[in-house]
Amino acid sequence: MTEQYGFIVKAKTKPHMADAFHQLFLGHVQASRSEPGCIEYHMLRDLNDPTLFLFYEIWATKADLDVHSALPHMAAFAEQRMEYLEVDFEFQRIEMLSPSSAVA
Repeated sequence: MTEQYGFIVKAKTKPHMADAFHQLFLGHVQASRSEPGCIEYHMLRDLNDPTLFLFYEIWATKADLDVHSALPHMAAFAEQRMEYLEVDFEFQRIEMLSPSSAVA
């Protein structure tokens, strides 16, 4: 059995790019959720700091995440991310201990 691959990403945007970042990724959420292997995909924004975004993602396998990351729009963003970000992404690997709340 292959282990799920889960993580939380912290994205601290430049103040003048926060809304553009929000709009850009809002369009990616639903598309990402429909990709093979996506179990959970959530974009969150800190209420006290509107430049801080968090992504909570659970993928069935690391290979599924790799396919997602290599999609043209994700690869293009990876190359341009520092136009939006104040500091580079901070990744925190997590283990999902409870069942998914996603509707199958």
